[in-house]
Amino acid sequence: MTATGERDPGKHRAHTSSYRERKAQRASPQRRLELPPDADQLTVRAAGREVRLTNLQKPFWREPLITKRDLLQYYADVAEWLLPHLRDRAMVMKRYPNGMAGDFFFMKRVPEPRPEWLSLCRIEHASGNVINFPVINDLAALLWVINLGCIDLNQWYATCDDVDRPDAVNFDLDPVGGTGFDAVCETAMLVHAALDELGMPNFAKTTGSRGIHVYVPIVRGPTQKAVWEFAKRFAIAIAARHSRLITTIYRVADRPAGHVLVDYNQNAWGRTLASVYSVRPKPRAPVSTPVRWTELSRGVQIDDFRIDNVSRRLAKVGDLWAPLLARRGRFQLPA
Repeated sequence: MTATGERDPGKHRAHTSSYRERKAQRASPQRRLELPPDADQLTVRAAGREVRLTNLQKPFWREPLITKRDLLQYYADVAEWLLPHLRDRAMVMKRYPNGMAGDFFFMKRVPEPRPEWLSLCRIEHASGNVINFPVINDLAALLWVINLGCIDLNQWYATCDDVDRPDAVNFDLDPVGGTGFDAVCETAMLVHAALDELGMPNFAKTTGSRGIHVYVPIVRGPTQKAVWEFAKRFAIAIAARHSRLITTIYRVADRPAGHVLVDYNQNAWGRTLASVYSVRPKPRAPVSTPVRWTELSRGVQIDDFRIDNVSRRLAKVGDLWAPLLARRGRFQLPA
């Protein structure tokens, strides 16, 4: 993979050097693609395709200063582990053209002009509209989408060959109000135990925001509505067993203080959650990162996993969410 571009040595260099020097002092895995630190416009060749990258020196976070170039470099560094989780799935774009603190907007339809090599997923909605979503199948497509200002990635639950039949059930554990993250971890362990009782393999990741996502890989077959119905029954049952801590009340104003929402509604058709290994638009650029249940039981924090350390963790422990991609070990939901 190669990169060529116009360099602007003075622009933002004084501001970005301290961040990059701190990164350089720590060991990091060998990179497949290295973006020059002082270029503002760049053309890279990835997966045999050329991608134009722009405004690389634009600050996307202020404290510490993290540029658009740093965001692109992170995604290039983790692409080996990330891409298998994105392939063949429609991508809902959440664009932050001015970085984490700026306004954002959602975009489903792929913008024009677009590269002719970019794969599309055509999905018909209830309104009758057919929307062409971008699909991230390789590093070139990944860089192209991130260059649009997408900080995190939100892909469809089902693959494009049948967008109504997902291959996982998810539970989004979201603290109510000022409820602490330790309560979220406790809730996750209760969800883990309940799923284990049902013989359902389950895996956790930090959301990179305030909560934890728990996913169950399933055999494709049930429709999205059937998956949602199962998730609803499970969530209501576990909330009844642990009413002191867990709620399923969806109306925000009615949720009890000191509780954690087990949100089953994220399984509804057309909903998305931030992908594994997504950077989140939060201070210090935390990353939605898989964790072992033993790690969670000992206690972790959201910002333990950040844009500046997740690639090293991946090089050390590998993809803890690889079972979500495997053919074997999937749970068969009842019809």
